[in-house]
Amino acid sequence: MLDTAILIGRFQPVHSGHLALLREALARARQVIVIAGSAHQARTPKNPFTWEERAAMLRGALAPQEAARLRVLPVRDYYDQARWVAAVRAAVAPHVQAGARIALVGHFKDASSSYLAWFPDWQLIDLPRQGDIDATRIRDAWLGAEAGDSGALDATLAPLAAHLPDATRAQLQALAATPHYADLQQEWRMLRAYRAAWAGAPYPPVFVTVDALLRCQDQVLLIRRAQAPGRGLMALPGGFIEQRETLWQSCLRELAEETQCALPEAQLRAALRGVAVFDHPDRSQRGRVISHVHYFDLEGSGPLPAVQAADDASEARWVPLAQLGAMEPQFHDDHFHILDHFLGLTPPL
Repeated sequence: MLDTAILIGRFQPVHSGHLALLREALARARQVIVIAGSAHQARTPKNPFTWEERAAMLRGALAPQEAARLRVLPVRDYYDQARWVAAVRAAVAPHVQAGARIALVGHFKDASSSYLAWFPDWQLIDLPRQGDIDATRIRDAWLGAEAGDSGALDATLAPLAAHLPDATRAQLQALAATPHYADLQQEWRMLRAYRAAWAGAPYPPVFVTVDALLRCQDQVLLIRRAQAPGRGLMALPGGFIEQRETLWQSCLRELAEETQCALPEAQLRAALRGVAVFDHPDRSQRGRVISHVHYFDLEGSGPLPAVQAADDASEARWVPLAQLGAMEPQFHDDHFHILDHFLGLTPPL
């Protein structure tokens, strides 16, 4: 028997296919570690549940003696393969002894399952597909129900009942009774319409955006998004590049439009410390979005430049670097990780 079996996933939400993999892991090892991915993010249609809520679904679906052998560990989406692998290993390490026999349990579903090949020193237990359900289908049904009508929600979930453990169904119903649900539904509808508008394109679209990371006196300039996707979440000022713009021109325009920051171009050029490209295929729910982030450090000791929200921002403000770590679940898409890339907000692995 193995010492430890590891199961990695988002579990948004937990369904019968996940449980089949989990029970196989429990049958093969003394302890099972579940890595709950996409941890510490804001609630979105793709990731509506916190890692704690997903852990409750997993434990609630097991008998007490099985749940006692289960550990659920959160891991961020670093949008960086090497760093994510290191984070998974760092999370697992305190819970296994030297020389332990470790296996990774999973199923090669599609490109999103490529992580199963990233741990060559762990035995791979590659299982066939467990049933014909997936979490996307459940989320679409759940988010498509009529808001505020528990009967409509029950009717919507009824065809999926065989795939929903009681603990999962309880979490779906509990979140539907909160203000988060209406916001998630609104964003879900917006994203569906957005993708439908591009469905007739001859090739899947690739969008190019820019963002500005403006630092001054150990504070950074952030906006609160006024529109979906990510309405109400914190973000860097930025947006889509226009047809007759360079990346630099687009960055300056978006910074001025969203924050009314009136710094001269020459001062911003002198403050530019670097440009990095963020191109992970899953970084945006809109689809394939590649962002060029310009990092400025104004340094100095004078007053912070005046800012005021405008255009797509409902708020623009300077935020001390010391506060950013605690704000991680409030950020849109991968913007916390962009800040982390430049500013080192999370501990090294």
